[in-house]
Amino acid sequence: MGELFLVPTPIGNLGDITYRAVATLKEVDLILAEDTRTSGKLLNHYQINTLMQAFHMHNEHRKLEEITSKLNTGFNIALISDAGTPGISDPGFLLVREALSLNLKVTCLPGATALIPALVQSGLTSDRFVFEGFLPPKKGRNKRLKKLLDEDRTLIFYESPHKLLKTLSQFSEIYGPERRVSISRELSKMFEETFRGTLKEAEDYFNTHAPKGEFVVCVSGSQKK
Repeated sequence: MGELFLVPTPIGNLGDITYRAVATLKEVDLILAEDTRTSGKLLNHYQINTLMQAFHMHNEHRKLEEITSKLNTGFNIALISDAGTPGISDPGFLLVREALSLNLKVTCLPGATALIPALVQSGLTSDRFVFEGFLPPKKGRNKRLKKLLDEDRTLIFYESPHKLLKTLSQFSEIYGPERRVSISRELSKMFEETFRGTLKEAEDYFNTHAPKGEFVVCVSGSQKK
């Protein structure tokens, strides 16, 4: 019986990968990658020649039986996403659940993810937090945000550049313009930047500085007793 390894990959800087991750990717029989072109750059950089196949949100349901069959016959398989830890706002959960239901061995390596560096450097409370990932694209956004109105833990969201201003406006409307926020973009990359201030200040800033890159938004929790 084989083993499924979930292997975190760098979120930007190619140096942010562990020795164990590189060794695992070299030793397994197959690598499942969200985008083989993106992952190919990482594998080439570390001279990893393992066979690679695409595994993403559009094919993960129909690939489950094929992959678990390979695991059952002794294949060791690594799952990677374009960046960060598989299963965190990326494909992975369905495969892990299916493998565990079949009593297959699953191991997740520790490594890169965007939300922890953004939280720790935010200056907001980091001992207790809620990770919300990406908000619903349209329907359900306000309902989701209003459910978190009285949440006293730090809130963490992922957001794309073309939706950032809309999201900040909704945050300000629901949580109040004086709620504190920390917004990090391009973590570990050349143009890494973190804005810290109130939601009103963040709106003003990004209205004059066009949002570029992928964002992690940390919002302070409610101070209501």
